Amino acid sequence: MDDQGVENAAILLMSLGEEEASEVFKHLAPKEVQKLGETIAKLKVVSRERVDSVLTKFDSEAETQSMLVNDTDEYVRTVLRKALGDDKANLLLDRILQGSDVSSIESLKWMDSTSVGELLRNEHPQIIAAILSHLDYDQTSSVLKTFNERQRNEVLIRIATLDGIQPIALKDLNEVLSQVLQGGDRMRKASLGGVKTAAEIINMMGSSVEASVLDYIREADSDLAQKIMDNMFTFDDLEKIDDKGIQSVLKEVQSESLILALKGASPDLREKIFRNMSARAAETLREDLESRGPVRLSEVEGEQKEILKIVRRLVDEGTIMLASGGDDQFL
Repeated sequence: MDDQGVENAAILLMSLGEEEASEVFKHLAPKEVQKLGETIAKLKVVSRERVDSVLTKFDSEAETQSMLVNDTDEYVRTVLRKALGDDKANLLLDRILQGSDVSSIESLKWMDSTSVGELLRNEHPQIIAAILSHLDYDQTSSVLKTFNERQRNEVLIRIATLDGIQPIALKDLNEVLSQVLQGGDRMRKASLGGVKTAAEIINMMGSSVEASVLDYIREADSDLAQKIMDNMFTFDDLEKIDDKGIQSVLKEVQSESLILALKGASPDLREKIFRNMSARAAETLREDLESRGPVRLSEVEGEQKEILKIVRRLVDEGTIMLASGGDDQFL
């Protein structure tokens, strides 16, 4: 959701009142709650026209929505078991409904990264890898930054080589997290970890940490390091996206964010961005880049990460495709 969408959602929640808004918040993910909360706190004054516009838009969209099934999880279970039989259906259900089967791990997503790091720091790297594979890539990245270099590298190499989680491993997680994880005996091998997961996490960690981690993994297993690098997507890899895809990305990026991100971009990528903007917009962006003074590397990398999140979302939605190297495959 872009900034405009977040503001609209915040205005709608403020219009509902405290009781109704609190019910909505119960169904949101931690990041959504945080983003909406921050936005509400900043919205000191909202014009009546803006409020009316938001409510009208919501009313219009709500009219097109319909709840077909009250309990979608139970519906999926029933339909698949009738269609495939219990054995085949159960193999699929563990994967389809994995989020609900390990829902207690959601509690970690509400914790700040430092607290999660403190909770896990003294555990075995394999246990840490199994737990962090459940979290979002950016949260895992932040947790790993709280570890020392050796421990961080040890965990990442285990994430890269993790091939799912067996029921016995979930028993270990239960001991580590107490009531955070439940029902380990019912869990079948979950599709977590692996080279792609490690690559996504390293992408989020910034260039300085990235180099250290890859050097460490390369010394231990050069083939594994190469596989991880093949799955990584950096800001400069935006050059691999076609012009139509770049235009889709630019529609969702704020100008200030783009200026900061491009401060650390290659000349070729800058030119590609300029080429996919109107002449006036491109000229304005050039001038802003030239006039902008030195910017902290952390700020540049932060904005690049945010844009990469947009890219990954658009890829997941099928709006754009990322070419993988020089072959005909796609990520």
